[in-house]
Amino acid sequence: MKPLDPRLLRYSAAARGYLAVTVALGLAATALILLQAGLLARLLAGPATGTGIALLAAVLLARAAAGYGGEVTALRAAAAVKSQLRRRLTAHALALGPSWLARRRAGEVTTLATRGLDGLDAYFARYLPQLVLACVVPFAVLIRVGLADWISGVVIGVTLPLVPLFAILVGLHTKAVTQRQWRLLARLGGHFLDVVEGLPTLKLFGRGRPQAEVIGAVTDDYRKATMSSLRLAFLSGFVLDLTAALATAVVAVEVGLRLLAGHMSYSTALLVLLLTPEAYLPLRAVGAQFHASTEGAAAAQDVFEILDTPRPAAATARPARRPVDLRRDAIRLTGVSLTYPDRPGPALDQVNLTIRPGDHITLTGPSGAGKSSLLAVLLRFAEPAGGGQIRVGDADLGSIPPGEWRRQIAWVPQDPHLFAASVADNIALGDPAASRGAIAWAAAAAGAAAFIEDLPRGYDTEVGEHGLRLSSGQRQQIALTRAFLRDAPLLLLDEPAAHLDAATAARLDQILDTLMAGRTVIRVSHDQRPSTGQLFTLDNGRLVQSIALAVAS
Repeated sequence: MKPLDPRLLRYSAAARGYLAVTVALGLAATALILLQAGLLARLLAGPATGTGIALLAAVLLARAAAGYGGEVTALRAAAAVKSQLRRRLTAHALALGPSWLARRRAGEVTTLATRGLDGLDAYFARYLPQLVLACVVPFAVLIRVGLADWISGVVIGVTLPLVPLFAILVGLHTKAVTQRQWRLLARLGGHFLDVVEGLPTLKLFGRGRPQAEVIGAVTDDYRKATMSSLRLAFLSGFVLDLTAALATAVVAVEVGLRLLAGHMSYSTALLVLLLTPEAYLPLRAVGAQFHASTEGAAAAQDVFEILDTPRPAAATARPARRPVDLRRDAIRLTGVSLTYPDRPGPALDQVNLTIRPGDHITLTGPSGAGKSSLLAVLLRFAEPAGGGQIRVGDADLGSIPPGEWRRQIAWVPQDPHLFAASVADNIALGDPAASRGAIAWAAAAAGAAAFIEDLPRGYDTEVGEHGLRLSSGQRQQIALTRAFLRDAPLLLLDEPAAHLDAATAARLDQILDTLMAGRTVIRVSHDQRPSTGQLFTLDNGRLVQSIALAVAS
């Protein structure tokens, strides 16, 4: 890890004002240190006057105020940087999309954005102010001592580099230990989140204890890494303190001998002895604070890795020449292929498909055939590879802003996500401006009104995290309600009947034919064969069969 990571400063534009104030206060503190030593030496060497004592007291108060002000502004800088990095991380993760997140553990990203970035407090509030002082104070003291006594200035100048030298040697080993500590913390956070979310399944199959043992093992590894990091921090502090103490002792001995021999005045000796510890103190402090800030800096490295991940080309494309309208524009897929980094074969292989406005299409095929991948391409969660093209009307799909495109789509995934909010709030995700009457209408259309009205508080009932207070079928019906409320021209359904009871699943075709008349529906199904529309069969990413079914009346 670098002593000063320029990327942290580049990503912290909001904090530059605070950092400038911190630097200014550090420079003021340097001047106050020199003034304090001069006043104290004069008072000790000569008669103490009320004016001199009052001036010394004012300098001490000013130095304390500069230190306090520097810490406050540094903490505000840390808060600004953390806020800016979290916003950038969230925005970039949204731009990268679900396909990127599926290759990472959500718990690790959560730990990174919360506990990890909180470690930057020590970096900005402790380490950076001390780094400023370490770059300014030793040189200012060296110049002042050299002007008063050149021999002491030479001794200080020769011994000063020893402190950062030993700090660097210890820091080289600290880097690996701190990175391992942070990786273990991220792993622990990710695994613990997985266990908590899967607790019902673990209890059902009697696998709770083995997972608790795994968490215990990871926790023990993290404890060992933390203790190792602390040992290094204490060792570093001991080495730096010992080096500074020996260097100060050398200066004190040579000053004392020359003072006894009459080769130095008493006031000059006092000035040198008072300033010498001040030359080494910032270097010792910056070494200690470096260890305290390494966790936050290591987390920031992971944030930068995510921010450096290229966004999909569609996320940065220019707008289309005219807004597309899926009520009139057809979607044409030509030679569309899709591959995933962790999958040997293609998920889609040279798919050609035309989707006209008002078409009702069912995609069927075995698991892993590419059905959900085709929906992911249409949702722009994944980008086609190998020269494939998707055109909407006369525009290339990549030229349409993702927000504009997705506003015309309603989507019901296999495992719909419900947030820890009320039933009405979860349904209103489809249309945040919808009235309670519109929400109730959509629930009735999806066949969800009956069970919602039987809940303790009806539409105001809290569903719990991930909707765990509801059954799988109820969550699916709320997701269908959300899609119907959106009133989008294109509806994508990924196994919509998977969690529904037989009666509701049997009514699904009729519901879709009634509500989605004149709009486009693409449905993924393993075995359910609708009575109307078009049926396409996928196998190993290829369209191998298409059947035209009866036209809906």
